[in-house]
Amino acid sequence: MTPDQRTITNPPALHDPTPFGYSHAVSAPGELVFIAGQYASDATGSPVPGDFAAQVDLAFDRLQAALDGVGLGFEHVVRLGTHIVDHDLAKLETLGKALHARFGDRLPAQTLTGVASLALPGMLFEVDAVAVRPTGH
Repeated sequence: MTPDQRTITNPPALHDPTPFGYSHAVSAPGELVFIAGQYASDATGSPVPGDFAAQVDLAFDRLQAALDGVGLGFEHVVRLGTHIVDHDLAKLETLGKALHARFGDRLPAQTLTGVASLALPGMLFEVDAVAVRPTGH
């Protein structure tokens, strides 16, 4: 699927979400593919130590690997769920930069949740996704 096959809608009655790294609504024709939460992990699934920015980058690398595994890419993602330990505005800015680096101006819908902790000690960030496999592929 090309980015043009996704329809991004940011209604004028709502604020402009793009500076924050998301779109209000995204639709696309095809089959839904659900990607489990990805985080900064090593080959055994253990969290990789690092600051928040490093963990965000590695989590998105892991998301890319999961998408690659089903023959898809970031251009197929229509929704993200992001989970940040001890969320604050500095972390939001870091996440926004990472999202724009991977999605450009074709940002998926997103829900960000600030949490006290994640599944394993040392995890600072996790991202899950819904992608769309184009019809006929």
